[in-house]
Amino acid sequence: MSTTATALGDSAIMLRRNFKHTARNPTTVFNSVLFPVVIMVMFVYVIGGAFDVGVDYADYATPGMILLAICYGVGGTAMAVNSDMTKGIINRFKVMDVSRGAVLTGHVVASMVTNLIAVAAIVGTAFALGFRPAAGPLDWLGVAGLVVLVSFAVSWFTVALGLFAKTPETAGMAVIPLVMLPFFSSAVVPADKMGPGVKQFAEYQPFTPIIEALRGLLAGTPDTGATITALAWSAGIAVVGYLWASATFKKRA
Repeated sequence: MSTTATALGDSAIMLRRNFKHTARNPTTVFNSVLFPVVIMVMFVYVIGGAFDVGVDYADYATPGMILLAICYGVGGTAMAVNSDMTKGIINRFKVMDVSRGAVLTGHVVASMVTNLIAVAAIVGTAFALGFRPAAGPLDWLGVAGLVVLVSFAVSWFTVALGLFAKTPETAGMAVIPLVMLPFFSSAVVPADKMGPGVKQFAEYQPFTPIIEALRGLLAGTPDTGATITALAWSAGIAVVGYLWASATFKKRA
């Protein structure tokens, strides 16, 4: 069997292992899938009427809630990666001659699958709350592609944070800034309605162009500038996360 086939087989095994662990952990399932839905209902149904954004608030908030759903699942991934590292699980895999790349790839793909389930739950909830996008088939294809790319980037960065942390507890704490970042973007309200300092941060942080790109695609009026910036940020985060995770894994494993 070729090295590539072996690595793919090992990655599939690691994916099944990690996804089963996630599915059997009620706290992780709630934080990754159900809590973003709760946040969506709270902002759109409970307090959405207080925000003047020029359009129906469900239409405005959905792109930001999609990104929030991707970020809310990272805590469980970081802790799972760190637990494998600190509890000797990875050393056992080495004895079993499991491909090193498969260990990290399994965590990344499992995280992406969880993220996509969470995004599907958010979109379904959004439609129930009155979300009515004007996106055509190509726009929806663009949304799906961007969601997958962002999920891929965030997952690699999360794996890197999990490997870098010393304990599972610190791994969970390390991802808090990543979880909070969507709230300091244009996810909930436009950046120009924010106070000085916060407004500038929201305008230039990576998640705002990603949200604006999704917002344009879902509205059927793609924003080329925001889309290019979103792709660049996503690719950059993915590269940094992959290189950081690979270097840390080689050092610690």
